Amino acid sequence: MRVHVIAVGRLRAGPEKDLVGDYLTRFDRTGRALGLGPARLVEVDDRKGGGLAGEAALLRAAVPKGAVLGVLDERGKIESSPDFAQRLAGWRDQGQGDLALLIGGADGLAPDLRRDADFALSFGKMVWPHMLVRVMLSEQLYRAASILAGAPYHRV
Repeated sequence: MRVHVIAVGRLRAGPEKDLVGDYLTRFDRTGRALGLGPARLVEVDDRKGGGLAGEAALLRAAVPKGAVLGVLDERGKIESSPDFAQRLAGWRDQGQGDLALLIGGADGLAPDLRRDADFALSFGKMVWPHMLVRVMLSEQLYRAASILAGAPYHRV
């Protein structure tokens, strides 16, 4: 199952970009034998200033046809890492070819995009900078693959 992390805005060179690249590479290596990956980061940028609606259109355009659609949202479900791993494994086992995980910009995601998602995931009640959410999501993807592989990266 291919994983597409689709986010508003562009990461500049720096620690966040390095971490996202590192964790997605680790996910690809670990997930390959499990039928997970590759993972890719797709960045969209609303240069015309269309607000949430403009960002939503760009995000939707980047989602592969037929993909499971997930959004990162503070109102979403809070899951443990093992539960997230099982969620990924379930979609893979159902034959889903693509998973798209959307991260909004500074103002979040348009309500219609949240409503149309197959699921919403939250990293807690706190609001996180959207650039940092990319790092956190990339790490959780790698952690999920490690859990499914039985690797010692995740300890309970």
